[in-house]
Amino acid sequence: MELMIVIIILGLLASLIMPNLIGKGEQAKRKLACIQMKTISESLKMFKMEQGNYPDTEMGIKALISNPDPEKFTNYPKGGYLDSKTIPKDPWKHPFIYVLSDNGFELISLGADGKEGGKNENKDILFSKCLK
Repeated sequence: MELMIVIIILGLLASLIMPNLIGKGEQAKRKLACIQMKTISESLKMFKMEQGNYPDTEMGIKALISNPDPEKFTNYPKGGYLDSKTIPKDPWKHPFIYVLSDNGFELISLGADGKEGGKNENKDILFSKCLK
């Protein structure tokens, strides 16, 4: 009898808690992607401050790890601009996309599915939207 009461109580608690936890993992990954993009953004700003401009789209984020053009970037720091020696990946293990434009740059995570577009957890995450 006591065991039955404990099982019923645990079932009630689970029914109250589970709806609040479902979906929080993906939401946390989306927030983590924004935090990671913020770190990359700060490194890109440091690159621009020291080198005079952002790396072009072709150089990409890799320019933060190793000097893309030693003749052009003569004062490139020995360790690069990121602590990592590999290109950072989003929480779903996909590489971030870097695009240089006339207005600055955009960082993009393709979300859970790793494909352009999508809805809900598969929706692309834009750094410019993370700031809002």
